[in-house]
Amino acid sequence: MLSVALSLLLVPLVAMQFSTEVQWDETDFIVMGGLLLSVALLCEGSLRLVKSLPGRLALCAGILILFLLIWGELAVGIFGTPFAGS
Repeated sequence: MLSVALSLLLVPLVAMQFSTEVQWDETDFIVMGGLLLSVALLCEGSLRLVKSLPGRLALCAGILILFLLIWGELAVGIFGTPFAGS
């Protein structure tokens, strides 16, 4: 799970080589790497701790929804909070 999370960082890195529309700097990679690492570790931990299948699915779904909300806020400021820099 960790290797999949970290390999997702290759997508913007490769896109930066072929397009000028993707402009990430070191901070973007560090923040996204931290978010992906957190999601992977939280899902892995919940899969080890929770024994029931519905509980595992609910917990991982909640973690993924929280990740998507944070990612959306950081990317485009969908809520307009100071967290996104707006």
